[in-house]
Amino acid sequence: MSGIPHDHYEPKSGGAKWLHSRLPIVGLLYDTLMIPTPKNLNWMWIWGIVLTFCLALQIVTGIVLVMHYTPHVDMAFASIEHIMRNVNGGHMLRYLHMNGASLFFLAVYIHIFRGLYYGSYKAPREITWIVGMLIYLMMMGTAFMGYVLPWGQMSFWGATVITGLFGAIPFIGEPIQTWLLGGPAVDNATLNRFFSLHYLLPFVIAALVAIHIWAFHTTGNNNPTGVEVRRGSKAEAEKDTVPFWPYFVMKDLFALALIMVVFFAIVGFMPNYLGHPDNYIEANPLVTPAHIVPEWYLLPFYAVLRAITFDLGPIPAKLLGVIFMFAAIAVLFILPWLDTSKVKSMRYRPVAKQFFFGFVAVCLLLGWCGAANPDDAVIPALQGDPKLVVSYTADGQEATSEYKGGNEAYLDAKRFMETLPADANASLSAVPAPTFLFRHFSLILTFCYFGFFVLLFFLGLTEKPKELPESIHKSVLKRHKASASAVPAE
Repeated sequence: MSGIPHDHYEPKSGGAKWLHSRLPIVGLLYDTLMIPTPKNLNWMWIWGIVLTFCLALQIVTGIVLVMHYTPHVDMAFASIEHIMRNVNGGHMLRYLHMNGASLFFLAVYIHIFRGLYYGSYKAPREITWIVGMLIYLMMMGTAFMGYVLPWGQMSFWGATVITGLFGAIPFIGEPIQTWLLGGPAVDNATLNRFFSLHYLLPFVIAALVAIHIWAFHTTGNNNPTGVEVRRGSKAEAEKDTVPFWPYFVMKDLFALALIMVVFFAIVGFMPNYLGHPDNYIEANPLVTPAHIVPEWYLLPFYAVLRAITFDLGPIPAKLLGVIFMFAAIAVLFILPWLDTSKVKSMRYRPVAKQFFFGFVAVCLLLGWCGAANPDDAVIPALQGDPKLVVSYTADGQEATSEYKGGNEAYLDAKRFMETLPADANASLSAVPAPTFLFRHFSLILTFCYFGFFVLLFFLGLTEKPKELPESIHKSVLKRHKASASAVPAE
């Protein structure tokens, strides 16, 4: 299975040989568990088992929940309340499902950033990376449609906003939107479509996960140095690797246990912390929430969408925002060809390393902007006072007079207007003070987001990396020798 030389499964008994010749399932499991794994993997490589657990948790809890859920606009919200109040353990199942989605995305984001930092998208793992991005895309679609199912206020209006984006696409946008909705607006047909797809896509994700695991079991794991495992002989490979079982299985299970302690503490004591209060109000098409936001794990892309408020030639702002939002995801698919450096790990790329941590900060700040009102000031304390502007006509020319100072400014403006002749057509308006708004900040961060990938391209051509170790084996030995030679303090 792996391209790294290692011992393969050899059936001993007659029954084992019979089964192996017809269905080599035991050999497949053996090669999976005993795959040679780089011995220098750190704790950033534990998120694979967390993701596997989350997927299994979402599927199992989801199957039980749909046994009690009714996908109808008149009964969906009531069925959720029925699950919470009347089904044995129903509240726990729903909280596990809700917060399991958040843990799923937290783990996948850490998993992606780890891949970015250590260059896991580079050859020969391009296909592994692309399959991983497909899983991520499927996760976002599944999570969005699951957010609609409770049929609360945020569910309904979130579906209205997001599906409305497709209508901005020229020529084909409106038919796609109608197909998604099942009609002209978000209604029962929409809920049924989303319910069906939400139930189906996790199994598609499970199939993609199997392909993802198969892919990196073929190419072998990446590692913190980015240096490939030597494959000239089994003896060479054994110097750089250890079997996945029991070494990394035990390490992964230990990490999973620690994460589960935190996860179940959140589920038990603060299960609604990440939820939106408006989603506990039944959907009402006649009442629009003050601020429509998706779940936290979609906020960075929502911020990119809202950051574009200007037209670009013949492209209207709405369509341009949709293009930028989808481009923010699409750029991750082509990352293996954007990064031109021959060195995988940013541990040995000091300049790229700095820009990487800047990129992480940009993503976090985009999430913050996505949760905020785009017309709010980023720092309210620095926002100036508004001014009153009197517009009038004098000698056939448009003129203005400005006033500041609160109530006194208003009185001064009114007195000035009384002094003007009737044909001056005077009008009074309030003009807010110029300030740095969240939509301005989101726009800057959006360009920083895409700028990172442009920088990667040019850094790969110009940056001088640090010297790489000759092998994983020597890198590990060097670290151990350094710690052994240290003199203890007296």
